[in-house]
Amino acid sequence: MNKPGPSTLEELRSGALAGARRLDLTASGLEQLPPEVFGLADTLEVLSLNGNALRTLPHDLGRLYRLRIVFCSDNPFERLPESLGDCPALEMVGFKACRITDVPAQALPTRLRWLILTDNRIDRLPQALGERPHLQKLMLAGNRLASLPEALAGANRLELLRLSANRFEALPSWLTALPNLAWLALAGNPLGWRTADAPSLPFRHWSSLRLGPCLGEGASGRIYRVEPDAAGERALAFKLFKGEITSDGLPDDEMRAHRVAGEHPALLSPIAELTGHPDGARGLLLPLLPPALQALAGPPSFDSCTRDVYAPERVFPAHAVPTMAASLASALAQLHRRGVLHGDFYAHNVLWNPTTHDVVLSDFGAGSLLPIDQPVLQQNLCSTDVRAWGLLVAELLERVADVADGVDGLDALRALVRDCLQPVPSRRPSAAELAGFF
Repeated sequence: MNKPGPSTLEELRSGALAGARRLDLTASGLEQLPPEVFGLADTLEVLSLNGNALRTLPHDLGRLYRLRIVFCSDNPFERLPESLGDCPALEMVGFKACRITDVPAQALPTRLRWLILTDNRIDRLPQALGERPHLQKLMLAGNRLASLPEALAGANRLELLRLSANRFEALPSWLTALPNLAWLALAGNPLGWRTADAPSLPFRHWSSLRLGPCLGEGASGRIYRVEPDAAGERALAFKLFKGEITSDGLPDDEMRAHRVAGEHPALLSPIAELTGHPDGARGLLLPLLPPALQALAGPPSFDSCTRDVYAPERVFPAHAVPTMAASLASALAQLHRRGVLHGDFYAHNVLWNPTTHDVVLSDFGAGSLLPIDQPVLQQNLCSTDVRAWGLLVAELLERVADVADGVDGLDALRALVRDCLQPVPSRRPSAAELAGFF
């Protein structure tokens, strides 16, 4: 969906938005939902109320019978509104960075696919969450959870789960048996695991950096070019963390996973750590990647939920797909061998050279350190990354361009992908076995 600019209350009240499918009232000073919103009931599908002063939603919200997506982040809600559960078409609910402590079962829509409750004060969730058969994406980082509802053991469609920065001392026994779980973030919990030691990095003082233009921005920070100090020195990149919890977790955990991961041709490995920032911000100095590299795909959309979005024209020659898959398998094998779960193994986190087909895996925001003293649990956790690798390679295989008479020589790779996607996680190959295939 293309996102237009925010609407205004004046437009809403004048009737200028009649027939609108989307309504964006972000930062409009709202203390209650304007009644005129119900005038859009026959068409409204997406409602954004982020950054207001809302504490409740109307009891008759279900009148918005076409509403599919609602965003209410950065509002002072203390309770997830029960009227959300009365919206028959509602699939995506976003209440990030509110003050929520209570999630009533009645607040969970029957068609729920995607629930965002990041950065709240929740210490328990209702069993009804596991009774939502369409649930695919569950984002709970930055709460006070020490357990999950047992009913979630039956959430067979759940693919992405963010549990970082909570209070888990142990994981539910059923978690790693979920058949479709592929993207899992666990860092920042008192799990008591013995994990790999993070090697130290050299420090670079803030005052010594000559920052160039901003090269990009993600959930956890901004990337800048760092200009060389002297002739002959190479330019570098610098990631300045925002210092706040993201949907994936905390900056310190991302930095730790980066350091443990080590160097690899298909990994973006840090060179130095920032010190001396005037606001105490954290940061990492990184290699400046060649300008020819570009994101392999875009992140999931509202509609695709857990699947990356590729440019319609993006295709790959048959000979390039095994090369790309092998590089990514080798990088994943190193992460697992060193005790890192990537947790976000997605095409939108892979940088790709369209000419050489070189690939680099980046973004450790969802990275977790594995329990190196519990090999069975470690392997079960790693199976989620293996499934994610399989999904990514399946997407590449779907976009092979030069198929002659239905033959492209990739049948063995397709069989490997099927092994990675099979629903019993313990039967999937290890990342080391993936790397050994090529």
